[in-house]
Amino acid sequence: QSFNAKDSIHHGHLTQAISTLSVSYTDVRALVHEDTQKRFALVGENVDVVRVVIGLPRQISLANNFEVEVITPRGQNSLQKAARVSVKDLVIPVLIDVNPPRTTCTERLAKQKVITNIMFYEKSGMHQVDYPAIINQISEARTFFLPQEIENTAYLTLEKFALHIVRSSCLASDAIEAVTAQSQRPSALSFAHSSGVETTRSRDALR
Repeated sequence: QSFNAKDSIHHGHLTQAISTLSVSYTDVRALVHEDTQKRFALVGENVDVVRVVIGLPRQISLANNFEVEVITPRGQNSLQKAARVSVKDLVIPVLIDVNPPRTTCTERLAKQKVITNIMFYEKSGMHQVDYPAIINQISEARTFFLPQEIENTAYLTLEKFALHIVRSSCLASDAIEAVTAQSQRPSALSFAHSSGVETTRSRDALR
């Protein structure tokens, strides 16, 4: 809350110090922890909270980015704080049809590209969650309704697809408290970027 120049943070020095961290870590939370400690050490008493977001663009197949975010108040251990984990722009070709089944089920076989962002809310503490395995399981949603099953299913809406992702993600690990899925269909509307839906569920609500 000071406007004195001596109390300001030199972000150039901060960035340089962070770039000298070790190049090898057992997991991303170890990197977040060391990054957090380094920032508190460099800024002194001028900062009450440190928020660290680590991006790993090649961590998840079919997705543009994978991020881990941890917010740590001064004097607390970042390894014991809850993390928010994001999988961004996950592309899955899937059957989406809001119209009633037509004369033949083959008319409902055309898959559409659905882009989904998933936010995982972990419990406090250190957890070993295999996110690539969870995403691989989710990507199997493209065959959630096999061709021979299509004629016997209700309409597969975008809402149902998003809920399937949330349910699978929440129940994949005891370390996950809640999940938000935001799914978009870029080709759904002629004069709009996309149509979409966002769904959030807690693990307790899905048990």
